Amino acid sequence: MARFSTEREASAGGVVIREGTDGYEVALISVERYDDTRWQLPKGHVEEGENLEEAALREVREETGISAEIITPLTTIDYWFFTKRDYRQVRIHKFVRFYLMRYLSGSTADHDWEVVEARWFPIQEAVANLAFDDERDRVQESIAYLVSERV
Repeated sequence: MARFSTEREASAGGVVIREGTDGYEVALISVERYDDTRWQLPKGHVEEGENLEEAALREVREETGISAEIITPLTTIDYWFFTKRDYRQVRIHKFVRFYLMRYLSGSTADHDWEVVEARWFPIQEAVANLAFDDERDRVQESIAYLVSERV
């Protein structure tokens, strides 16, 4: 049986909300992966010298073109995958810390090159379009928080 080294990775991102004409809207990004385009929450790696909150705000700004402020932390997602590094197979245990965020300014047209498109979705449409169950759960968690706290 082959043995693999295991590495941990940390990322951070946000469920960014704003008041729309028919209720809350969520900013999603569309990315291409293996000839497939999918909608997901903005997120990315924590850079050296950053804490999780700083990384989440930076990734949201880069990937959506908008500035936001953190309202509250959400449940951390973790998952496993394999990748190649230096010609060897590595098992990665990835942790993604999400935050519920409030939109402050900016335009989704100003997203960076890693993103095919960034746009606002009515919150239930966002849930329906997200590619990953864990991210749908983070949006549902955000809805529950907004209802309970009346943000």
